[in-house]
Amino acid sequence: GPAGCGKTMAAKRLVEALDRPEFYFNLGATQDPRGTLIGNTHFKKEEGTMFSESLFVKAIQTKDAIILLDEISRAHPEAWNILMTVLDEKLRYLRLDEKDNTPLIKVAEGVSFLSTANVGAEYTATRVLDRALKDRFSILEVEPLAFLEEVNVLAGLFEGQLEYDDFKRVANVACKTRAEATSNDPKISTIISTRKTIEWAEMMVDGFTFEEAAKIVVYPLFPDDGDVDSERGFVKQLLQ
Repeated sequence: GPAGCGKTMAAKRLVEALDRPEFYFNLGATQDPRGTLIGNTHFKKEEGTMFSESLFVKAIQTKDAIILLDEISRAHPEAWNILMTVLDEKLRYLRLDEKDNTPLIKVAEGVSFLSTANVGAEYTATRVLDRALKDRFSILEVEPLAFLEEVNVLAGLFEGQLEYDDFKRVANVACKTRAEATSNDPKISTIISTRKTIEWAEMMVDGFTFEEAAKIVVYPLFPDDGDVDSERGFVKQLLQ
């Protein structure tokens, strides 16, 4: 799904609802796939060469665990190669090829994997997902939230801290940008995501007005070429 539409939040809420052991790995942030997924080899003068297993090795051996692989479309291809046997339902193992005798670690019973990805040409830091990797997942396409869904998310996060009308105002502007960006002749090139509506509401909780928070959170998303017909000018009209 698109950036900021709530993929990771939804995955984490799912884990909380199921009340199962949880492990989180941001594959888009790691620069060392082997260290993150397998482990690292260290040398100490007194003890010699030692291998330290990664947290991922512990995770896949934890019965009924849910393992969240965030930003998999930003991962290094080596991470994908390591995951191939782990995610294959007929194999389900990880080879520790840096450890003595290169043991195979079997994935424990009941372990499930969730992953998030941005797919599309507009995400310049992502890679096209390997077809074999995609085939190891059941794919759920996540769309930006509808108006009432957006209101309910904000109300759930900030209940008692803002008025219900505040949530409606924020959600209304956000959803109008989403409708406009997907129209046949859009006046804007991007949208206000759920990530940004949450940030907007957080600033209002901190004492900023609706308009002040919008200037900080929303305006920078849209270019202002100085013309009244600029994208930012359009969004300002929505706010008014």
